[in-house]
Formats: sequence, C-alpha cells, structure tokens
Amino acid sequence: MTQLPVGKVPPDLLRRFVYPHLGSRRPDVFVRAGIGEDCASVTFGDEVAVLTTDPITGVGQDLGWYAVCVATNDLAAAGAEPVALMVTVLLRPGQSVEDLARVMQDAGRAAESLGVEIVGGHSEVTSGIDRTIVVVTAVGRAPRDAVLRSGGAHAGDGLVLTKGAGIEGTAILAADLEARLRPALGDALVDRARAFRGRISVLPEGRAATRAGARAMHDVTEGGVLGAVHEMAVASGIGVWLDADRVPVPEETAAICAHFGADPLALIGSGALLIATPDPERVLAAVAAAGAPAAVIGAFRAAAPPVVRRAGREAPLAPPARDELWRILEEAARA
Repeated sequence: MTQLPVGKVPPDLLRRFVYPHLGSRRPDVFVRAGIGEDCASVTFGDEVAVLTTDPITGVGQDLGWYAVCVATNDLAAAGAEPVALMVTVLLRPGQSVEDLARVMQDAGRAAESLGVEIVGGHSEVTSGIDRTIVVVTAVGRAPRDAVLRSGGAHAGDGLVLTKGAGIEGTAILAADLEARLRPALGDALVDRARAFRGRISVLPEGRAATRAGARAMHDVTEGGVLGAVHEMAVASGIGVWLDADRVPVPEETAAICAHFGADPLALIGSGALLIATPDPERVLAAVAAAGAPAAVIGAFRAAAPPVVRRAGREAPLAPPARDELWRILEEAARA
C-alpha cells in the first residue's frame, strides 16, 4: 500500500487515480479538470459560470479570511468576477460556539471587502480531525471569450509575478509561531509579517492584468512559486525558464525563512499571481496602477523541460516534494 504524502496529491497520482474517474463528459463544460487548472467553467450562452473549491488546513488563525481570499483568488486568475461563496466549516469535538462565530466573522469580513456574498454551505462538529477545517466553493462569472486558463501560455510569453514569494506562508508563520519569532527577529518585523494577511487577495491585479491582455494566469498556493510555475508550464504543454534570482522576496519573508532554514520560493504563496503575457511591460504598468508591484521572472518556451536558473546555474524545475510550511509547522510541533 502506497502512503500519500502530506500536502497536495502529486500530479502523477492525480493522472492515475483521479482523472480517469470524472463521470460523463458534457459539451457545456468549457474548462474542465486538468493538472494546474484551479477553476472549471460551464457555459450559459455568452457567459460562463466559473467554479473553484479550496480547503484551508494549515492555518491556525484567521481561517475564514484565508478561506474566502484563497478561493476568490482562483476566480481572479481565471479572469472572472466573484459572485457567490458556499462555506463549509468542520469543527472537532469540544470546540465552542465562539470558535464557529470567529470563523464566520472572518469569512464575512473578507467577503464584504471583496464584494461577494456567502449564499450557503454546511457546518458540523465531527470526529477524526484535529483542527478546524474550512472549505470554500466560489462561483464567478465572465464573458465566454474572456475566460483565462492556467494552461493558456504560449511559447515566447513573458512570465510576470505580482507582489513576491511566500506571502501567505509569511503571514501564517508570523501569527502561529510568533512566540518563537519575536525574540529572534524582533517585534517590528513580526508585526509587519503578520500584516501580510492583508495582501492575500489578488483580485485587483487579476482584473488589471485581464484588461491588459494577460494570456494565462495562475495564483501561487501550495508549493510556492516553484510549484506554481511548474504547474502552469505543464498545464500549457510547453516549457518555461524561471530566473529564481529575479523573484521578489520581501524582507520579512526572507528573514523568517532564514530563521527556519526554508526556501522562500517553496513556501505557500497566496497573494502572488503568475501572469503569462506577450506584452510584459503593459501588464507591469497595469498591475502597478492597481497597487501591486510586479516583476518579470522568466519566459515560456517551446516544448522543453521546465528549467530554473539560480545563482548562475540552471537545473530542471520540479515542484517541491512538500511545501515548506508543513515542514516548519511539524518541526515546531515536535520541539
């Protein structure tokens, strides 16, 4: 019996054990399940409904906020406008009404800030879990001819990254392990890192990049920048050249990763958006006007293995075996 690793199920296992079992293939499904694709789209005339779902499992605080932002980020990467959310909250035995209320207050504040409505969901107390789990299904809408895929990049497109590496992971570690980080890194840096929670949404830059002619977009989640770039190349069926030295790494992220001996480019990174575009300068200007700094970090190439350049050396680009967040949290729990 093969034991599954902690974190995302690897692509080779998805191909073997998940994708062969997707039911009937319907003609009104416009974008369907595939490696690197976070959203599906179903046609309704000239418009499509864009759908995505995401669990939040590695966060100790602000669960509802992260759940709403991460799910709507997928819609932003598809060029869709978020409309509605379904929120499922699973609590372990012994948790209180206040625990449920805290999750929903966070989710409600995030939804209100993004202009989206929570229209339903499910909540229950269940055995077999050791922490609260929140799952959000998000629904958006877009004109049929404006829907973007993670796998829509073309050879020759520039690869743009907004904000920087490890944004979500930085906020989570600063909040969940602050007692360990404050004596080592100082109160000011940890406070700034905790405030990264406010950078998690990519809706503003997603809208701007869509209007500026983005060809494909993919939000950076588990596996960090390395995993997301690899997913985008695989989904597009082409190669990619990633210059790791051009990836912006915030000072706070660099300090926290150095403290734990972690790679910032392999740290969960919601809040950053990857954009494939034939006109990087136009996209950079558009997302900057929307309030998001960005940088060109590579380019897509004709069919070839993905490559990463680091410290002057090139090597095959492979997704991390596991996200650095999981390793750090597990080591902290054992300490």
